[in-house]
Amino acid sequence: MNEPAHLIVGIAGGTASGKSTFAELLVRQLGSDLALAISHDSYYRDLEGVPEEERARTNFDHPDSLDNELLAQHLDALRTGKSIEIPRYDFRHHARAGFETPRPPRPIVIVEGVLALAIEDLLSRFDLRVFVDAPDDLRLGRRVRRDVARRGRSPDSVLEQYESTTKPMHDEFVAPCSDTAHFTVRGDRPMGTPVSWMAAAIRAQLAERLSQLGEPKFER
Repeated sequence: MNEPAHLIVGIAGGTASGKSTFAELLVRQLGSDLALAISHDSYYRDLEGVPEEERARTNFDHPDSLDNELLAQHLDALRTGKSIEIPRYDFRHHARAGFETPRPPRPIVIVEGVLALAIEDLLSRFDLRVFVDAPDDLRLGRRVRRDVARRGRSPDSVLEQYESTTKPMHDEFVAPCSDTAHFTVRGDRPMGTPVSWMAAAIRAQLAERLSQLGEPKFER
């Protein structure tokens, strides 16, 4: 049995708002011995065996497009000191491409994703909730550049998806969940200071939890 996760942090925000960058910087600040990062994007449902035409009609911006049940199970496992195998997702073919090497729990687990705070089963498992906000036009520009470079998309296909599903789903599911966040971070500004402040807040809360459990504090 590994050391259980004592603190689970959820980070959400609109597409390309900067939440992945914020999560990566936060893990770097905390250190890999303390923190484990999980991307909600890894948990898209496996569409292997689904006809190509049907895959193309899938609304990948809706909460149901993600295997939230599996992620909830993984968070519960980490909370009890068990290792997990995070799925590997192939965005070009919308299919699961196996699993990563088993990842042991860390005292702090950070989950980031557009819809991370919009799903009740996940929301209830987060001890701290962060929303990363950025203007729509900035996020769209970032989204086009990212999907073309990393996911083999054409600019036209990215724009069509943004107009047909991404923006409507943002308005329906993502924007409202900002009200559930304990902290809001600006994704259009330098993140150095917010990351340092958040890392200090997380360490303080972790130390408090360990103190209540009568366990030694982690020193860095």
